Amino acid sequence: MHTTNYFNTLIEPAEDCPVTTSEVPPLKGNKKSVANLQYEMLHDQPYTFTSDDVLFSVFATRKGVADEELEAQRQIYFSKGQPCFRASPLTKRYGWGVHSNAEGKIALFAVDSADSTGGSPQYRALQADDSITKKKAMRSKRA
Repeated sequence: MHTTNYFNTLIEPAEDCPVTTSEVPPLKGNKKSVANLQYEMLHDQPYTFTSDDVLFSVFATRKGVADEELEAQRQIYFSKGQPCFRASPLTKRYGWGVHSNAEGKIALFAVDSADSTGGSPQYRALQADDSITKKKAMRSKRA
């Protein structure tokens, strides 16, 4: 089985992220995007889900997987490699940081703040913690 989970890792926004202030993904029409679904799961429930939980839940929601098929479909989904949160629109396009704790549970952090200090206090603390691995989200365009 493959996994997208990280441990003690901070995924920072991509170098070519087009925003400097974290944005809530806007709704486009009546169908929620991947970014909307990921944001809804993580925003009010920090450190509740692993990356695998969020990515599969979004996949299952968008594909309309029936409840009785969830476990079997999860096995199929992770039988091959899947893109991790470094490829999420939240980190690539909307300017969010994603922290994975020691148990692999993730939380979403705004990288900005109302003042000009360069990030929310929680995000800055994670960046300053040398025990946490830092990884940039994947770039949207080739360099």
